Amino acid sequence: MQSQFPLILNRKFRLGLIVNSYAGLGGSVGLKGSDGSATVEAAFERGAEFRAPARAKRTLQLLQGLPIEIFCFAGELGQDAAISAGLTPVVVGQPSSTPSTAADTIAAAMRLHELGVDLILFVGGDGTARNIFEAVGSSQAVLGLPSGVKMHSGVYAIAPEAAAQVIIQLNRGELVSLALCEVRDIDEALFRQGQVQSKYFGELLVPSEPRYVQAVKQGGREVEALVLDDIAADVIEAMEADTLYLFAPGSTTFAITEALGLEASLLGVDIVLDKQLMAKDLGAKALQEAILSHAGPVKLIITAIGGQGHIIGRGNQQLSPALLKKIGRDNVIVVATKTKLEALAGRPLLIDSNDPELDAQWQGYIPVITGYRDSVLYPLGYGAQDV
Repeated sequence: MQSQFPLILNRKFRLGLIVNSYAGLGGSVGLKGSDGSATVEAAFERGAEFRAPARAKRTLQLLQGLPIEIFCFAGELGQDAAISAGLTPVVVGQPSSTPSTAADTIAAAMRLHELGVDLILFVGGDGTARNIFEAVGSSQAVLGLPSGVKMHSGVYAIAPEAAAQVIIQLNRGELVSLALCEVRDIDEALFRQGQVQSKYFGELLVPSEPRYVQAVKQGGREVEALVLDDIAADVIEAMEADTLYLFAPGSTTFAITEALGLEASLLGVDIVLDKQLMAKDLGAKALQEAILSHAGPVKLIITAIGGQGHIIGRGNQQLSPALLKKIGRDNVIVVATKTKLEALAGRPLLIDSNDPELDAQWQGYIPVITGYRDSVLYPLGYGAQDV
C-alpha cells in the first residue's frame, strides 16, 4: 500500500518522539542484542555505553529552528534527548519505571497516536519496532532511527541525519509517499548461537524515501556457492603474511573462512593471522586491543547486508569508530556478489558508524570484490553519488 503524506501548511508539524535508551547496548561488546534485563546487566559489566540518546540528538539537532512541535514522555523515553538537542518538548506522559520498559514504549506510542501526531520517530531496533507495531498497528505514520543491534525491518532511516532529512521534507509540506513496510525480528538466543531465524510481525506505515530509508534485510544464501567460492579464492590469494585480518559478520565473509578451513563465527567478528584463526566473536574492546598489539598491517574484510546495503552499523557494532579509524578506509576489503549489488537497484552501500564525521569522510566510491579477479567500483554513503 502507498499513499501520500498529507500537506500540513497551516500549523506546526507535530512530531512524536520515543527513545529506547537501551537499544544497541549489547552491540559493541559482542552480545548481539539488548533484549532482557540480564543482557543489559551483562552489557554494562563488559563496559557498554549508551548509544541511542546520542543518535537521537544527532537527528533532533538538525530540526532546530523549524516549525516543529515535539511530543514525548518524560525523562529517558524522549524528553532528555530533546532537551540535549536544544529543543523544548511537550511532555505528555511518564514512564512507569527507570529504566523504562517495553510496556512504556507501547504506552508512549499509544498516547502519541491518540494526540494525533503527524509522525512518530522512534529510536531503537527491531524489538522497539515490534513494540510500536503492537501499539499503533499500521494506522500511524512512523519512522525508525536505527540504534539497535538487530535491524532487519524495513522501517528505519539509514542514519540519524537521513531521519532528519525525511522529517525536514515532511515539515516543508513536500509530497512524501507512505508505504507499509515489514516489521521483522529474530530470536536473540538463537542469534548468539549463530542461527538467524527472522519472523514477520506486521507492517508499519513509513515514509517511502529510498535514498533515506533502508529496505528489509534479505535472509538466507541467495547466490550459487560457486560465486562465493570465487570471491573466497580471490581474497585468499591476495592475503599477506604478518597481516591481521578482521572478518566481519555475514555469509559472504564466512564463506572465505570456510574456504580457509577455519571454524569461524558466522555472526561475530573474528581475527585471522597467516591464515590461522587467532580469536573469534570479539567485542570492540578486545578488537581494539588486538590491533594495537599487532606490529604489522591490519585489514578488515566486510560484506553488505542483502537488500539494505549497509556495510557498517548493522549487526557489526563491534567495529567501533575508533577501530575503523585505526584500520583506515584503504584497508577495508568489501566483498559482495553482483546479485547482491544489483538488488540495491542503484542505491549506494551504506555506512552508519555512529560517528557522522567518519561516515562523511568515507563517502565516495569503493572497490567491491565480486568474483575471482573481478571487482567493481560502487558508491559508499547515501551522499556518495553527489561526491
